[in-house]
Amino acid sequence: MKTPKKKFISVVGTRPNFIKLAPLYNFFKSNESVIHLVCHTGQHYDFSMSKVFFQELQMPEPDFFLGITGNTHAEQTANIMTEFEKLLEKEKPDLIIVFGDVNSTMACSLAASKLNIKIAHVEAGLRSFDRTMPEEVNRIITDVLSDFLFISEQSGLINLKKEGISEEKYFFTGNIMIDSLVHNMDAIDNSKSFSKFNLDSGNYLLATFHRPSNVDKKENFLEIIDFLLETSKKIKIIFPVHPRTLSNIKNMGLLDNFNDNIILTEPLGYIDFLCLVKNAAIVVTDSGGIQEETTFLGVPCITFRDNTERPATVDIGTNILAGTSIVNLKKIMNVFYTGKMSEKKQIPEFWDGKTAVRIGNILLEKFYSK
Repeated sequence: MKTPKKKFISVVGTRPNFIKLAPLYNFFKSNESVIHLVCHTGQHYDFSMSKVFFQELQMPEPDFFLGITGNTHAEQTANIMTEFEKLLEKEKPDLIIVFGDVNSTMACSLAASKLNIKIAHVEAGLRSFDRTMPEEVNRIITDVLSDFLFISEQSGLINLKKEGISEEKYFFTGNIMIDSLVHNMDAIDNSKSFSKFNLDSGNYLLATFHRPSNVDKKENFLEIIDFLLETSKKIKIIFPVHPRTLSNIKNMGLLDNFNDNIILTEPLGYIDFLCLVKNAAIVVTDSGGIQEETTFLGVPCITFRDNTERPATVDIGTNILAGTSIVNLKKIMNVFYTGKMSEKKQIPEFWDGKTAVRIGNILLEKFYSK
């Protein structure tokens, strides 16, 4: 008797989710034993932050689009839970797969858990140990609820063990974001996006800032802009501006504060952005995923945050945690100018482009070995 196909629904809501989904989507696309569907909650609804990534990562339109927005975390989370619960009751999947640490990840995990539907969390176990970050709360809750936890770096193993998560639930499979990077490396190399902005490879700084603590308070944001202005006297800067950051720039009347040596651009597609990362002399960011991409690519990265949930990028990678002191950030940049920055360029274990295969095979074994 033929074994019935299992139904898996992968949930995405933001740019990093799409990048993590693509390798797993490709794995299940070539496997006839699974019905694999994709649900986009709508958390990032701007075209350049969403649809373009599906196109570039060669994925079709999502099977379900919830169209959720919300001005507050609570409102967004509640709206996602309400609509996703309806989808679950209609589709009755055997498993949902969630990625990373965004509101969609936690909200859909909560909805599935209450309906006794199994949950797989890709990128489990990461901790900043700072619960003022909404992402940290999302990570902790999702990990507690999940039945399968797939870990990207060694710190995740340590964290889940300390938190008392059953070892039978978690698996060290590596970093799925690197799968997408490896798969698209030829396209990234062919992009030459840096030349579109009249930049010379290896001779510019790439900056990204979007965290509320950095861009929502005018006093803090002005310090960052002053840093960029001072830095632009020594090296050209390209600054792809996140929608929330651009909104703050306009609302705070800061658009005229920038000079011609700081190139402001709208959010870029995945391929063009990774080309800019790969060819930058240095990256200054408050993002999480960029810390991993720069580590794999061997590009120096300064993270303007007090903590990181990705310590492997600091311990053995190219990332330097600067804290949120502009004075300290300037000190690190002065070291960069001298050419004496540390040459740490190790790539963490299992960041090899094969994470999706490991995850997919584990899930198939768990669901079909009974």
